[in-house]
Amino acid sequence: MELHVFILMVAVHVSTEVNVVHHDYQFDGCSDTEKEDMYGFDGEELYHSDFQKQKGVVTSPDFADPVSFPGFYEQGLSAMEACKQNLANHIKAYKNPPEEMGKPETTIYAKYDVQRGVENALICHVTQVFPPPVKVSWSKNNVKVTDGVDLSQYRKNKDDTFNIFSTLRFTPQEGDIYSCTVNHKALDYPLTKTWEVNIALPSVGPAVFCGVGLSLGLLGVAAGTFFLIKGNNCN
Repeated sequence: MELHVFILMVAVHVSTEVNVVHHDYQFDGCSDTEKEDMYGFDGEELYHSDFQKQKGVVTSPDFADPVSFPGFYEQGLSAMEACKQNLANHIKAYKNPPEEMGKPETTIYAKYDVQRGVENALICHVTQVFPPPVKVSWSKNNVKVTDGVDLSQYRKNKDDTFNIFSTLRFTPQEGDIYSCTVNHKALDYPLTKTWEVNIALPSVGPAVFCGVGLSLGLLGVAAGTFFLIKGNNCN
């Protein structure tokens, strides 16, 4: 039994010098194991309910004039109850037909420039997921890692699939190898992407060339001065 999805899209016309269309949306999803309640505006998330921490989370930055009101989280709980009822009714009405599935694709990259001993974050971006859920796990040098791992909310793509981000906080050390493994029922076997710490040393080329150039320049000045003096002595 997978995520049952309810999406509300509202187009708002704002009268200025030109007509601008904005999209306000609500995403509710539920299954036997998963719950998600999120609000967004023009493709950006404004708010979601964190059902593990039992609180509402405002995700828009301060400069965007974030919106919240008492009862946001309680409203999310009510939405999940309605979602479960709708899910049961849909399964009964449509006799639980086979679902179309999308095979996840993954990309792994560092959030910041990598420097030895400086804390950073690895991001595993999983996209083309359908239907949720998808499981994401991390390992370091073939040892499973759970500390410092965060998982984002599901984000809906334009093609009705989903994407999700898993983040691992880490401190780079030369030669360490990290792996992000994705499990989904559309995959024949787990999908794993690896990332190796490779800290490039500063290039010594420019400094060497500058030093050699300066030395040759000084040598040229000295030689010119020597011949000038010799010429004067001859006169």
